[in-house]
Amino acid sequence: MEALDLARWQFGITTVYHFVLVPLTIGLSILVAIMQTAWVRTGKEKWLRLTKFYGKLLLINFALGVATGIVQEFQFGMNWSEYSRYVGDIFGAPLAMEALLAFFLESTFLGLWIFGWDRLSKKLHLMSVWLFAIGTNLSAYFILAANSWMQHPVGTEYNPETGRAEMTSILAVLTNNTTLVTFPHVISTAFLVAGGFVAGIAAYWLVKKVRANKDDADLPMYRTALRFGALVMLISGVGIIITGDIQAKLMFQQQPMKMAAAEGIIETEDGAAFSLFTIGNLAGDDPASVKHLITIPGLTSYLATGNFDDTVYGVEELQKQYAGVSDAADPVVPALPDYQLVDENGADVSGDLRPNLAVTYWSFRLMIGFAAFAAAVALLSFWFTRKGATPDKPWFSKLAVWSIAAPFIGASFGWIFTEMGRQPFIVAPNPSAMGDGVDMVYLLTKHGVSEAVSAWEVGLTMVVFTLIYAILGVFWFRLIRRYAQEGAPQVEYTEPTKDDDADKPLSFAY
Repeated sequence: MEALDLARWQFGITTVYHFVLVPLTIGLSILVAIMQTAWVRTGKEKWLRLTKFYGKLLLINFALGVATGIVQEFQFGMNWSEYSRYVGDIFGAPLAMEALLAFFLESTFLGLWIFGWDRLSKKLHLMSVWLFAIGTNLSAYFILAANSWMQHPVGTEYNPETGRAEMTSILAVLTNNTTLVTFPHVISTAFLVAGGFVAGIAAYWLVKKVRANKDDADLPMYRTALRFGALVMLISGVGIIITGDIQAKLMFQQQPMKMAAAEGIIETEDGAAFSLFTIGNLAGDDPASVKHLITIPGLTSYLATGNFDDTVYGVEELQKQYAGVSDAADPVVPALPDYQLVDENGADVSGDLRPNLAVTYWSFRLMIGFAAFAAAVALLSFWFTRKGATPDKPWFSKLAVWSIAAPFIGASFGWIFTEMGRQPFIVAPNPSAMGDGVDMVYLLTKHGVSEAVSAWEVGLTMVVFTLIYAILGVFWFRLIRRYAQEGAPQVEYTEPTKDDDADKPLSFAY
């Protein structure tokens, strides 16, 4: 394998691993803040115990998320130095804002929240957890702004003298329409992950308690947590559907190749159907072999344009349009300019501009499938807790615990679809003829890898990172399982007063 292939594998492994942790931190930070708010407003001890319980699990996840995220920054400068040289003027700005504004905000107030239980008043302490949660979500916005620019470059221009993309408007980058749609979609996904996490653990304890003692005093607390998590899952599920539909239509305008790949559409179709299952050669070498099974007529066209009868170009036609050899009367993408597509002698070096169709097609379906499964478990949770009931079926407990993984896996496949569907571009082409895109600003992935690293060096670091992440993953799982199995702690809370010793050392509340 060449350095390019190994660098892509390394970044993919570390990114997916990091992204497994990110949505739980984003969603659970808000849910823990809501739990603490409920305690402050109602004074009910169950909300304080749930805050402490899920707060501890949040801290474990947050710590590992920070540790794994640091590696991402180094890869931009080491394995992908050519990419950083080309887009650093734009891509670095939101990442710097994330570090200086969002991360400092969340880390500062996270510290106050951890150590301030017996030093801050209820309302001031509550404010600290909300500011931590806001900082976490603000951090997500800046990172998504950077990634959305790669999907749809705006607010920039190409400088032929330096061979770099240079920023013309930070406001345009931060208000990119791709960002404005992607952010609520990702946040909805984060709430689905966090809701499933809360509900799954609560279901485990609810069934365990009711089977041991039907009069256990903790039953109302865990039942509340189960219904709260399930409600969050259902609301976020609706949010995912709405934002996903908007995102699909925007994706069709900006990256029609990704839309065609997501549906395995090789040849152009009118009223394109949505297939639940496909067999055949998705590589596109033999279009006649591709058979779409169990289809929903016209749904792909509707997802793309809002009309069940509209045309959806296939990947073969889009390849021709990008290359400027299409005979289509109404092409959806203009031909790409020669920048980075020809060598110094004018020879075409672009190659195949189609993404990996099999990965794109199946990751899209697995994303939807796992999210739908999680929503079904949420509905089942409501059914078993209706009219004050408490479930006592062991199979429900096992199902709820195992279903915790479903939103995590679905979110990971969604990220794989987003990134792999953009290939072979690391910065997707968005010519100005398509709307607010920018001519000449795009970059093939093979031109973004560092020229100074060898395949051996990248391969070695990939193996090292993978092993370290695997070890960290074992510690993460064991810590989460250990403290989840301890259950919600008994808590004695004393309101701090002005007479408290000012020199009293800070105490770690977890």
